[in-house]
Amino acid sequence: MAKALDFGVQSYCFRNFKDNADVAAKIKQIGVSKVEMCGVHGDFNNITLWKEQAAVYQQAGVEICSIGVQTFGTDMGAARRWFECAQAAGVKVITAHFQVSNFQTVVPQISALCDRYGIKVAIHCHGGYCFGGSPDVITHLLSIGGPGIGLCIDTAWCMQIGPHAGNPVEWVKRFSGRIYGVHYKDFVFARNGMWEDVIVGSGNLDVAAFVKALDADHFDGAAVIEYEANPDNPVPALTECVNAIRAAAK
Repeated sequence: MAKALDFGVQSYCFRNFKDNADVAAKIKQIGVSKVEMCGVHGDFNNITLWKEQAAVYQQAGVEICSIGVQTFGTDMGAARRWFECAQAAGVKVITAHFQVSNFQTVVPQISALCDRYGIKVAIHCHGGYCFGGSPDVITHLLSIGGPGIGLCIDTAWCMQIGPHAGNPVEWVKRFSGRIYGVHYKDFVFARNGMWEDVIVGSGNLDVAAFVKALDADHFDGAAVIEYEANPDNPVPALTECVNAIRAAAK
């Protein structure tokens, strides 16, 4: 199976459900067996507790493919704890944000941790209002970060900055070889620019073209669905997302 189609789900989709056994069961119910764990369900500052939490998923047959989204700042103690938690669970990707106030020193420090732990960091693009959402900024961060730091293309937030600068297919080409994560997400936009989560492929995302581009680039990272609507009952919509991505990519 192409890695772009060997996707899982972001645990934030189940943020209103706090029992990890319940979340693991829901993940299997939607038709996938991988998860990117977020801080709602995993304590990345307490490795003993984290190991217990991770074991719940592993025992349920759910692979933890990545953790995040973590915001790296000047606290290198916290950063090391996050890397140690990832390493303990066999996780190879941390999705992350950097901060405009300190990225010049923090990015190289995190790059060194990537080398030390053998774990990649994927910068999560988060639209035009968040540092790291602009392709020019991403290009600069990658240039100072070294090969351990790459990009997590969140398709909806990529598109949020506009169709000329924010085309997910073109981003795959622009950042070829540095795409370490994918968040399959789709938005429609109101006249005032406000966004709305929709089933992946039913909004503005050309799923088939995006998957084709990832395959052509030999994508080998962590891919998950992130659908944030319907938090009290996410299973039906997430199941639709899973089926829609698989159908579009045939």
